[in-house]
Amino acid sequence: MKQELSRRILELANHILETHDTIRKTAQIYGVSKSTVHNDVSIKLKKVDYLLYKKIKPILNKNFAEKHIRGGESTKNKYLKKII
Repeated sequence: MKQELSRRILELANHILETHDTIRKTAQIYGVSKSTVHNDVSIKLKKVDYLLYKKIKPILNKNFAEKHIRGGESTKNKYLKKII
C-alpha cells in the first residue's frame, strides 16, 4: 500500500477516534468523499493498523446506530424553519 494512502487512512481514523465525528463530517473536513472515508476506516484500516481499527469500530457502530435519530432531528428542524 502506498505510503501516502496509509498516512491518509491513519489521519482519518485518528480524527474519528479523537472527535467521534461521523463519516460525513470527517469527509467534509478532509475534502474527500464519504465513500472514501468509509472504505479507508472500515476496510483498509484493518490492513494498516488492526489495533486502531478495533478502537474505532465501536465509534463507527454507534454513529451508524444513531444516524436515523440525527436524520429525524434534521428534518424536524427543516420544517420548523419553514413554519417560522
